[in-house]
Amino acid sequence: MVDVNDRVEVSCESCGAKVVVEPLQRTSRCPYCDSPSVIDRPATADRPDPVFAIGFAVDQKQADGLVRAFLKRKKMAPFGLARAFAEMVQGVYVPAYLYSAVASSSYAARIGEDYWVTETTRDSKGRTRTRRKRKTELRDLRGSHRTYLGDVLVTASRGVSNEELESAEPYDLDELKRYAPGLVAGWSSEEPSLTREDCLALARRESAAEVGRLLREFMPGDSVRGLDHQTTFEDESADLTLLPMWVFAVRYSQEKPPIRLIVNGQTGEVWGRVPTSWRKIGLVVAVVLGLLAVPILVAMIAGLLQ
Repeated sequence: MVDVNDRVEVSCESCGAKVVVEPLQRTSRCPYCDSPSVIDRPATADRPDPVFAIGFAVDQKQADGLVRAFLKRKKMAPFGLARAFAEMVQGVYVPAYLYSAVASSSYAARIGEDYWVTETTRDSKGRTRTRRKRKTELRDLRGSHRTYLGDVLVTASRGVSNEELESAEPYDLDELKRYAPGLVAGWSSEEPSLTREDCLALARRESAAEVGRLLREFMPGDSVRGLDHQTTFEDESADLTLLPMWVFAVRYSQEKPPIRLIVNGQTGEVWGRVPTSWRKIGLVVAVVLGLLAVPILVAMIAGLLQ
């Protein structure tokens, strides 16, 4: 049996050469004829077969242009970053779980109801002044709430964090297709490296945060204080889904590690943590201080000439 952590050797269907599929990978390309190979590893509880996939709609040339435009907008980025070269560019199908559930919550909160009163005061000269003042009456509220949560995506990869996946969203889930090997042939496709239980825990945390947001919108009154809820999830579903993503490693200095940028392979959304150049900030501060000092210097010179 071929384990997900095994390095597998298969025969290329086009030229017969031996092709190596690395651990935690589902696909490879022949080094002699460039034909794609896809291996079906046996499914396990933690690493099931993919159920859905979304195809690439952004090619490498488009992704490169989007990354360069993204970097040009970062005005306080280090010098030369906008012209930096990509040390590595890879289009990859990232494994993620598409989670849905019914959330049942019991909640408690203090609801604020605003009302207006008219206040009349006298000043030191005996004149009366009238003003309207807003006050808030607080009431305790408890209850239950039930809602369906769908289309929650969480990463199943140690290589792509959930923060990166969230930042690249949204994906258009109307374009989901049932997984077939031909969908990922020719692309790098990663197997899940996080356990299913770890991903379910992550999905529940995201869903609980979404329930909190929905409850806040659901609350009556003009304001909400101290909202607390206990939520359980029922009828849970989690389908392994392969999402298209471009991963860039951009180097602008030999003394610095490359910057990692990701591009949503369906929508072209770009995300990455770009460092700030303290030299640029220093130059901006110097220019601003210089501009502020010009009127002072002009006034001093004018005073000396009188």
